[in-house]
Amino acid sequence: MEKRPKRIVVKVGTSTLTHASGALDLRTMEKLVRVIADLTGAGHEIVLVSSGAIGVGTARLGLGARPTELRMKQAAAAVGQCGMMHVYDKLFSEYSRATAQILLTGDDVADPERAGHLRSTFSALLELGAVPVVNENDSVSAAEIESGRHKIFGDNDTLSAVVAALVGAELLVLFSDIDGLYEADPRKHPEAKLLRQVPALTPEILAMAGDAGTWRGTGGMQTKLSAAKTATEAGCDMVIANGKRPEALYDIVEGLEVGTRFLAKEAGA
Repeated sequence: MEKRPKRIVVKVGTSTLTHASGALDLRTMEKLVRVIADLTGAGHEIVLVSSGAIGVGTARLGLGARPTELRMKQAAAAVGQCGMMHVYDKLFSEYSRATAQILLTGDDVADPERAGHLRSTFSALLELGAVPVVNENDSVSAAEIESGRHKIFGDNDTLSAVVAALVGAELLVLFSDIDGLYEADPRKHPEAKLLRQVPALTPEILAMAGDAGTWRGTGGMQTKLSAAKTATEAGCDMVIANGKRPEALYDIVEGLEVGTRFLAKEAGA
């Protein structure tokens, strides 16, 4: 592990956090929490952007399938967020690590004064050794679950990139249900090659984006490449990796070859 601590944003998607039923995948969550707590203990400052609220709320309310009506989606998000934070708090407390919940809307980041307060809050939490757990405030904002004119986030890939830029992170890790960026969709083209490093987001790279993965998540490769643009322009490396192996975060932090790494733009480049 590198000796110099890093400020890191880790985003974990719904398909990683939940089973096909929508219930939480506790085994994966426990592994993720253990690794983050360990890295935090080593001096790294980590912000966790966590999806899954609507999926978990859907399961807890016994709805059977993700709601289609906006107010029902927002109700499911409220129930699911409560359940997820309960599990995160319980797991992190087992490793003597405090957690904090931060729910954001686009206005919170777009307004300079509110963004400044947010930056100060993140800074204080990280200084105190806490792990901020971030999600979009779906019960108030419809940006992710319903397209809108003032859409700023729209998905947690974008949210995590915005948070990475806001807190001045050096590394953004997107844990998903895929191993990284392939030349083509590996589910349709098994022979497609995995790209290990992307120095720049060229038109050829952007053309490799596919569709969204599963019903449990909203973010496909297009949103991940958009997040890469935001992060790298803010001077932050971004890595896409498979979230079912949270322990890979150790190697990612060390700079080893895991998933696909998008290199930060150098100042003035």
